[in-house]
Amino acid sequence: MTAVRLIVTAVSERWVLAAANAATGFASSVIGCDVEAGIERVVPASETPDGRPGMSLLMFAFSRDALQKAVVNRVGQCVLTCPTTACYNGLPITDKNIRVGGNLRFFGDGWQSSKRLEGRRYWRMPVMDGEFLCEDVFGTIKGVAGGNFLMLAETQEAGLLAAEAATAAIAKILGVILPFPGGVVRSGSKVGSQYKGLKASTNDAYCPTLRGLVKSVLPEGVNAVYELVFDGVDLQSVQEATRVGVLAACIPGVRKITAGTYGGKLGPHHIRLREVLQNLTS
Repeated sequence: MTAVRLIVTAVSERWVLAAANAATGFASSVIGCDVEAGIERVVPASETPDGRPGMSLLMFAFSRDALQKAVVNRVGQCVLTCPTTACYNGLPITDKNIRVGGNLRFFGDGWQSSKRLEGRRYWRMPVMDGEFLCEDVFGTIKGVAGGNFLMLAETQEAGLLAAEAATAAIAKILGVILPFPGGVVRSGSKVGSQYKGLKASTNDAYCPTLRGLVKSVLPEGVNAVYELVFDGVDLQSVQEATRVGVLAACIPGVRKITAGTYGGKLGPHHIRLREVLQNLTS
């Protein structure tokens, strides 16, 4: 998938978080959302373009056109509207860019202005607390989305503890986001449905309440399953997220760890759990 990195800044951490949470909302899966998005990391003031508290956001979509539309909408509705914020590009500029500030500038209704600094253009739009500053174009890259694994646990409590430990470990990996709420998925899905036109439906083989009614793959004693789904800027970051996440999830009460393979048709990259653990821990 195509990815973009946004650096959002504000006068304080409170307002950076407010903008970041809003901009990455309703972005868990491209099955039903325009992008998959999340907060990559907190960016200290010493590293931001304007010397203010910041956060790095990653957003993923199927194409550059779809990504541009989503990013413009999300920055326009969630960052521009948030007190004291500014928005900067966080990736190298190449010939594969999306225009963000260049599209949002029209909100200035003719009062907008631009300035070029060190080869980059920035747009300044008047707003009621001063000005909103947004970079003109943002670089994009081809990222890897859909990394996943499932934790099969004896109880809901054990499964959730494993999921929380795994998300905490993955959150430390630069270049990776977990787009679902709290990084955890309770509603794992399979491709297709008995209902016409539905792209995905509940992964009934992993639903404990359907054991005995469907072709269940749950071992005896497993009563809860949680899934982690994560996206990264490259294959290596997703492999490392898989490794640290699986290792962190190995706690008492977890009977098995596996992954959604979808018959190998989910995408071109196949990350095999045993190989990742063997190759990256040797």
